[in-house]
Amino acid sequence: MTARKINWGILSTASIGTEKVIPAMRKSVSSNVLGIASRSPERAAQAAERLGIPKSYGSYEDMLADPDIDAIYNPLPNDLHVEWTLKAARAGKHVLCEKPVGLNAEDALRLRDAPDGVLIAEGFMIRHHPQWLRLREMARSGELGDVRATQAAFSYFNDDPGDIRNKPENGGGAMLDIGCYPITGARFVFDAEPRRVVSLIDRDPNFRTDRLVGAICDFGDGRLLTFQASTQLVPFQTFQVFGTKARAEILIPFNAPQGEKTTIVIDDGASLDASAARRETLPSCDQYAEQAEAFAQSILTGTPAPYGVDDAIASMRVLDAMFESERTGGWVSL
Repeated sequence: MTARKINWGILSTASIGTEKVIPAMRKSVSSNVLGIASRSPERAAQAAERLGIPKSYGSYEDMLADPDIDAIYNPLPNDLHVEWTLKAARAGKHVLCEKPVGLNAEDALRLRDAPDGVLIAEGFMIRHHPQWLRLREMARSGELGDVRATQAAFSYFNDDPGDIRNKPENGGGAMLDIGCYPITGARFVFDAEPRRVVSLIDRDPNFRTDRLVGAICDFGDGRLLTFQASTQLVPFQTFQVFGTKARAEILIPFNAPQGEKTTIVIDDGASLDASAARRETLPSCDQYAEQAEAFAQSILTGTPAPYGVDDAIASMRVLDAMFESERTGGWVSL
């Protein structure tokens, strides 16, 4: 007997979907990419042919009306996430929505109006990667000692005025695009929410987007996250956890190479140049495939999504507080 698979529809031909998520979904044993939609019938047909997808749709509405589609992956621009996630949910489709789930917490709160029985999750794929599961295990087990601090950086350089990530009206800027990752990582490791935050933000004089963010998140009980994120600095990323016995660093925390092994460095401080540190190699993995499999299994088994609407709203509240700190110039409590 052939195991049941979830039929996915891809909402738009956005590059993250066509280049990363669709190939990954095909590695999920519980997933089948059945269709792809665009506002252009020609673009949808071309993408379907290029990617070997059976169905194409010349409008998003046509795909949502297809009874053969079980779940939607929504990689639309940030300002369209909530609108089309709700439309899909009201059409009876489960939705995996790209991060951030909305423009702010008020926007995300609208997702609570989705029909009962429909699963909605925010696509922070890192929470499904073995390197992050192992890092959290280290933090919880005492292997690093008493864990008190996390530190992260995430940057790339993009000054293209036509890129949607440089358009504030669409939810562009560093905080929503990549600053959300260190926050999600720290929430994941600490298994807690920040109690207060403070940020420093530099905005591009032309785009008016936040191009450099520096921030501190106080998780209480002597635990904190410090991070920087930028859309106009040299490409780099790191995530480190500091304990009283050792620190652990994921070398490529956010854009882990798909289908490749990854590395965590564990350093007890015996040598300040880290020459005495050991390396732990994690198995080959595609974090987008793991994410798709987890979501598909939730649908098939009738269990809650691992990270649902309430988690996404909590994430947006932290991001809102960062921008409120920019406005007030001080700490903001959550």
